[in-house]
Amino acid sequence: MAIPAHQPNPESIFNALTAYQQTMALTGAIDLEIFTHIADGALTVKDIAQRSKASERGVRILCDYLTIHGFLSKTGDRYDLSADSAVFLNKRSPAYLGAIANFLVNDRGLSQFRHVADIVRHGGTLDPGNMAPDDPVWVEFARSMVPIVIMPARSIAPVVSEPGRKMKVLDIAAGHGMFGISVALHNPAAEIVAVDWKNVLEVALENATKAGVAGRYRTIAGSAFDVDLGTGYDVVLIPNFLHHFDPPTNVKLLKKVRAALKPGGLAATLEFVPNVDRVTPPTAAAFSLMMLGSTPHGDAYTFIELDRMFREAGFGESAMRDLPPSPERLILTKS
Repeated sequence: MAIPAHQPNPESIFNALTAYQQTMALTGAIDLEIFTHIADGALTVKDIAQRSKASERGVRILCDYLTIHGFLSKTGDRYDLSADSAVFLNKRSPAYLGAIANFLVNDRGLSQFRHVADIVRHGGTLDPGNMAPDDPVWVEFARSMVPIVIMPARSIAPVVSEPGRKMKVLDIAAGHGMFGISVALHNPAAEIVAVDWKNVLEVALENATKAGVAGRYRTIAGSAFDVDLGTGYDVVLIPNFLHHFDPPTNVKLLKKVRAALKPGGLAATLEFVPNVDRVTPPTAAAFSLMMLGSTPHGDAYTFIELDRMFREAGFGESAMRDLPPSPERLILTKS
């Protein structure tokens, strides 16, 4: 009798149902500064435990688990950092990302995915969502997510501006402000206007001051759907915003954006954009589930869907480009 090429194996099911432990293990390791201690030379369980002020048993089990999942390597009784951990999880590294756990693994976000079957039946989040005025979750977002957005922000700046060109730039749902701030740093002649909730804009203003661009950085407090955005913009930045809403709502916003732009002005949109099959690339495609659990009607839209929204709002053809190593893509659309 022929042996099937693939024998059914329940291991992937077991691993998926316990995958939450990987989330919490990495979060715990960040809290304990395990990666930083190893980078500083604490390579054994005893040394790591002493610096972490934790039990040796706990440190051994956690470090072995992190090794299994590729965050550490192990030789004998000594641990070392993986290449990614050395760059992104060591607090001494300028590219340290550990702070993003404060937003990505907050209690509210976790609770939204406690009952996925009910979310699927309902077709969206079971709570009111996170777009209410002055929701404190966005202050946490603004304070925690700078390390992971700085790479795409710096990549976008030279695409939408050139040093010395006088220009007026609108940053929609600015949050931490790093997209507009990156443009201001790249082009000393750029003036930035940031739109977001008042409490969030306080964080953006702090970041603009630290970057030395506060003199060219002003704000409009409120919802981008409701406030007067002004006119005469050369560029409108729309980073990580359209995925929160359904297409008709996005078209409504994009009509406002087009009215705010100069003729021939540019809308620059950053999004997780899956391919038309909606299952690749994996990070962008999986983002749809995050929107299902955290918003009433949001989604990760394909390029075709985004292009259609812009056209319905009166824009011309859109173009898309990748921004490696970020999993997000940049959509460029002329008014």
